[in-house]
Amino acid sequence: MSGHSKWATTKHKKAILDGRRAKAFAKLIKQIEVAARAGGADMAGNPALELAVSKAKKTSVPNENIDRAVKRGAGLTGEVIDYTEIIYEARGPQGSALLIECLTDNKNRAASEVRLGITRNGGSVADPGSVAYQFARKGVISLPKNGLSEDDVLMAVLDAGADEVKEAGDSFEIHCEPTDLRAVVAALEEAGIEYETDEIEFVPSMQVQLDADAAAKFLKLAEALEELDDVQNVYSNADISAEVMAELEEA
Repeated sequence: MSGHSKWATTKHKKAILDGRRAKAFAKLIKQIEVAARAGGADMAGNPALELAVSKAKKTSVPNENIDRAVKRGAGLTGEVIDYTEIIYEARGPQGSALLIECLTDNKNRAASEVRLGITRNGGSVADPGSVAYQFARKGVISLPKNGLSEDDVLMAVLDAGADEVKEAGDSFEIHCEPTDLRAVVAALEEAGIEYETDEIEFVPSMQVQLDADAAAKFLKLAEALEELDDVQNVYSNADISAEVMAELEEA
């Protein structure tokens, strides 16, 4: 789930701690298979595959799983990999908006499960386009502050195509155009600045601040959707402040 708020970081840590590793691995493997199917097994000529493999390794997916996924996706094992990308739109509590990104080999199953996940957890299915216009596709890099200032980070990545650097709790987020993501990552590495994640995501143009009651309902909805096998990512414009998150954790 990505909301580009303090909550996004909290959730990311929680996802690692609460035993979702197998689910995360499955999503990364699917991304590798799709990239290999689209561009072949040679990473040197397939940037999307190189990125997918890099993310999988960073998340400690075993090398043999990665190799198998590359071969399967590229058709070297005789298996047919045919996934379709679908994006569903939904409304959550307090006017929040959600984009649900699926990668599925069965569109009917994905549509049914996502619809049920939304309606059973307090959300409502939105008409196509009624939510999506509030988001833009961006490259997003998250890095710990580690004593760095916003200017330090900006100086390192500005010439590589970064649009902006934003504070997000104990981290910075760098936003750029998707086509500039690899160049911005390379600029960070050249400057000796460590980063945690580099993704292409849907970033909201404006955020909706949730109170404690709405935040609790929203988390229930978002987490139910993330549990679905066909769901790769859930993006939202919901912003849950550190104070509200602390209130929820105490409850």
